[in-house]
Amino acid sequence: MEQLSLTFGHSENALKRRFEKAMGREVILTITDNISSMLTVKAKEETLSVRLNRIFLGAALDVIDEVAQFLKKGRGKTPLINSFIREKRGCLREKAARRVNAKPSGKHYDLKGIYESVNMEYFKNMVTASITWGTKNPRYAVRRRTLGSFSSHSNTIRITPVLDSPRVPRYFIEFIVYHEMLHANMGVEKTRNGRRSVHPREFKEREREFKEYGRAVAWEKKNRV
Repeated sequence: MEQLSLTFGHSENALKRRFEKAMGREVILTITDNISSMLTVKAKEETLSVRLNRIFLGAALDVIDEVAQFLKKGRGKTPLINSFIREKRGCLREKAARRVNAKPSGKHYDLKGIYESVNMEYFKNMVTASITWGTKNPRYAVRRRTLGSFSSHSNTIRITPVLDSPRVPRYFIEFIVYHEMLHANMGVEKTRNGRRSVHPREFKEREREFKEYGRAVAWEKKNRV
C-alpha cells in the first residue's frame, strides 16, 4: 500500500492518485501559487479539474483525506482544511500586507465580518484575500463595475466607500463582496483567441448562487449608489 510521507511532504502525482482513488474518476491536478484561493474545482465531462495551493503538499494526511472527501461530495464541513489554512494564512498574507494597508472598518459597515461570513458560507474559507474600503475620490463617477475590485497582485479586495452608508442594505454589500471573492476564487480565464474573460459563463452562473442575488440586483436597478 502506498504511503505518503508526512515528513517530506506529498508529491503531486501521489496526491493525484489519492484523489482519483477516492473519486473513482480521473483528476487533473494543478499545483498553484495562487494565494487568493486555496482550492478550486471544475468538472469537465468525465474528469475533475482541481487547482490546489502548494501549501497542501505539506499538509497532514488527514487534511488531504478531507480534501478528497470534499472533492467527492462537493459539500459538507471541512474543519481540518479550515484549521490548516488558518495556520498558513499569516504567511500567505505577509507579502500582501506589506503592499496594502487594509482598513476594513467603516463608519457603518465592517467589511471584515461580512467577508468572513461570505467566505464561510460560499467558499468554505478557501479564499485568502485581504479586504479593505477603497479611497474616496469625489471627482470619480461611481459605476457598477467600480463598486468593488480584486487585485491578484496584492491579493486584495477593495470596496468603494460610497457603499459605507446606512441607506445601503447589508445584503447588497455582501453581494458586492461575494462578486469580488468569486474573482479571487476563480481567477481570470482566457478564451481560445487568448483574450481575458473576466465574467465567463461559469462566473455568471456562480454569481446567481448568492442567496440574495435577485434582491440585490433589483435594489441596484432601483437605486443609484
